[in-house]
Amino acid sequence: MKDVDTQLAERRDQAQLGGGQRRIDAQHGKGKLTARERVELLLDEGSFEEFDMFVAHRCTDFGMEKQRPAGDGVITGWGTINGRMVYVFSQDFTVFGGSLSETHAQKICKIMDMAMQNGAPIIGINDSGGARIQEGVASLAGYAEVFQRNIMASGVVPQISLIMGPCAGGAVYSPAMTDFIFMVKDTSYMFVTGPDVVKTVTNEVVTAEELGGASTHTKKSSVADGAFENDVESLTEVRRLVDFLPLNNRGKPPVRPFFDAPDRIEESLDTLIPENTNTPYNMKELIHKIGDEGDFYEIQEDFAKNIITGFIRLEGSTVGVVANQPMVLAGCLDIDSSRKAARFVRFCDAFEIPILTLVDVPGFLPGTSQEYGGVIKHGAKLLFAYGEATVPKVTVITRKAYGGAYDVMASKHLRGDFNYAWPTAEIAVMGAKGATEIIHRGDIGNDEKIAAHTADYEARFANPFVAAERGFIDEIIHPRSTRKRVARAFASLRNKKLENPWKKHDNIPL
Repeated sequence: MKDVDTQLAERRDQAQLGGGQRRIDAQHGKGKLTARERVELLLDEGSFEEFDMFVAHRCTDFGMEKQRPAGDGVITGWGTINGRMVYVFSQDFTVFGGSLSETHAQKICKIMDMAMQNGAPIIGINDSGGARIQEGVASLAGYAEVFQRNIMASGVVPQISLIMGPCAGGAVYSPAMTDFIFMVKDTSYMFVTGPDVVKTVTNEVVTAEELGGASTHTKKSSVADGAFENDVESLTEVRRLVDFLPLNNRGKPPVRPFFDAPDRIEESLDTLIPENTNTPYNMKELIHKIGDEGDFYEIQEDFAKNIITGFIRLEGSTVGVVANQPMVLAGCLDIDSSRKAARFVRFCDAFEIPILTLVDVPGFLPGTSQEYGGVIKHGAKLLFAYGEATVPKVTVITRKAYGGAYDVMASKHLRGDFNYAWPTAEIAVMGAKGATEIIHRGDIGNDEKIAAHTADYEARFANPFVAAERGFIDEIIHPRSTRKRVARAFASLRNKKLENPWKKHDNIPL
C-alpha cells in the first residue's frame, strides 16, 4: 500500500507541474498565472475537485508517443464560488502550448455534460495555441464536440469565458457562443486569422494586439464584455459576476443580504434632469442611486456607450438594467447599442432575471451609415428581445421617449409590467420643434407663429400626461422615490407567470 501511495503522490506532483518548471517560469515571466493557479484563485479555497488529472493523449504520429504529460494540457473539475457550485476548465499553456487534442477536448466535454446534468455554470479559462496540428482532424472534431455542447448549454446554464492568453482560429467560436467573455489587457487576444495570414491575404500589416487584443474586442467589435489589467483582477471580477447569476435556468437569481432601505428617498434625483431638455446628464448616477448600496456591475462598459447594461440588486435580488445614456450621442439608439442591449435582455430573460429599463431616448440615430449597416434589422433585435421576454419588466421614463424608440424601450405595448414616468418625461412622436415644422410647414419663416405652435405642442405632448390618460403610463412618480417605487414593483412581480405560445424556437432578426 505504501508503494502505491508513494507512486500516487509522485504522479500527482508530476501532473501538477504541467509542462515543467522552466515553462512555468516562462508563463510567470509574461505576467501570466499558470492554469492551476488560476483555478485556485477563481474558486473558494480548498473547494476544487479535479477530474482526469492523469489523462494522456493517444497520438503516435510525429514522435508524440514519447511525450505524454499527465492532464494533456487542460485542468478540469468543479468547485464553489462563495459556496455555490461551478464547473471549470483551465487550459495549460505550459503543455504543448495549451493546444487542443482529442483527449483534451474529451475532458472539457465531460465537465460540460456534468454541468448541464447538475445545473451549474461553466467557466472556461482559455490559453491555447489552438488545434494540436499533430492530431489533424481528430483535434478539429474535438473542437466541434465542444461547440455542440456550448450550443446545448446556451440558456440552460450560464457560460463564462476568460481569455487569458492566445485564442485563435476555430478556438474562438467556443467563447463566442458563451454568455460573457472577459479578456486580460496586453496578454490575451482573439482572432480567426492571425497577423501573418492577414498580411499574406490582404497586405494589411497589423499586430496581434491591434487585430484581436482586449481593447479591440471591448471597444470596436463587442466580442468581449470586459477587459482587466491582469489575471488576478479578471478572476476576481468573474467571482463577482457569478454572485449575480442563477446557477441554471430553473433556479432563481441568488438573494444576498442587503443593508440598504428599500424605501430610501434620494432628494438629489429631483434635480438630476437639467432645465434645458437638450443638456445631457449622467444616467449612471440614477442607476447607482436605485441599486442596493450603490453597487452596479456593468457589462460591455466600453462599447456602444450610448446605452448602459449591467446588474444591480434590489432588496438583495439581482435585476438587469438597460438604460439610455444622454452623455453619449444624446442617448440615441443605433446599430451597436441595439445589438448590445438585445443580447443582454435575452440573457436576462433566459435566466429569469427581472429587467429594469431607464428611458431617455430621442430616437434612432439618423444617417446613411446606419441605414446601410441595417439599423432597421438591428433595432428590431432589441424590439424583439423585449417583446418576447416574460420576466418582470419595470420601465421608468426620465425625459425623452420619442418615436419608435419609445416603443422599443420596454413600453407598455411590449408587455411592460410597470411603466412609470417622471414629471419631466416627454412622450411624443418627435421633438416639439420638428413636429411643429411638419404640422405647420406653411408658417415656416414666421418666427412668432412657429414659436407659438411649438409652445402649444410642448404643452400638449412634452409631458407624460397624455400617455398616462391612455393607460400607457401606470403612474407619474417623483424622481426622489424611484428606488422605493421600483423595488415595490419588482417585489409585487416575484410570482409573475407568463408563457409565450409554443414554438420550436423563434426567428429573431439576426
